[in-house]
Amino acid sequence: MNNIRRCTLVLLIIELAMIRSAGQSPKQEWQLIWHDEFNARDGSPVDKTKWTPQIGGHGWGNHELQYYTDRTENAFQSDGSLVIKAIKEEFTDGKDNVTRNYTSARLITKHTFTATYGRFEARIKLPRGQGIWPAFWLLGNDIDKVGWPKCGEIDIMELVGKEPSTIHGTIHGPGYSGVKGPSSLYSLAEEKQFADAFHVFAIEWEPNAIRFYCDNLLYKTLTPADLPQDTTWVYDHPFFILLNVAVGGDWPGAPDGTTVFPQQMRVDYVRVFKKK
Repeated sequence: MNNIRRCTLVLLIIELAMIRSAGQSPKQEWQLIWHDEFNARDGSPVDKTKWTPQIGGHGWGNHELQYYTDRTENAFQSDGSLVIKAIKEEFTDGKDNVTRNYTSARLITKHTFTATYGRFEARIKLPRGQGIWPAFWLLGNDIDKVGWPKCGEIDIMELVGKEPSTIHGTIHGPGYSGVKGPSSLYSLAEEKQFADAFHVFAIEWEPNAIRFYCDNLLYKTLTPADLPQDTTWVYDHPFFILLNVAVGGDWPGAPDGTTVFPQQMRVDYVRVFKKK
């Protein structure tokens, strides 16, 4: 089988598996338009044709404690997954002369891939521990022009380490950012924790609705009716993907004596689908 036929077969298998697992009818089939399966050689860096590491230790608007690097110590491929590793270590970067006691990674597709509407999905095994804050999310690609939160933000999945059994799905926009962002949560039964196994996190985004899923179970639908009065639905233009593990910050708080380092977020795949 030549490489072209093999690639086509792989994409078809992915699409069929996704359709079956989501319970979609034939009229609602999805077409895979972008993906990363993270199947490179163990120890390889991320694919720079798909992801750009963001670098810095200035708190990222949330008083976070980590320094994001572009090192393979913090983001690499292993056993068919992307690993984002948060490490407790003193780190100084000469470019901005900031010293932090933790390092991690934050990866974006801003310069390589954006999309308006569709199903954004990732299979992830999350880290755990007080002060650990992993996320799979989207930002409007006009952020440099209009700023945040006017650009819009869709948090497909966030977890704060002090709540190891619960994830949050949220949107942020002008007049409803931060704690004002319409949000919902999903908790595992029987006190199971998201760090114990892989789970599938997804949204299905349409012109006037964003549906949040965990393991293909719909747990929240947000529409313009959920916004505060006199605010604007800004989810009608291209967004890009982000994956990161923050340490500390206003929401999770700082690590403490119970937090074990290093912590890893393992991402089996990221896939984006469009309705056919």
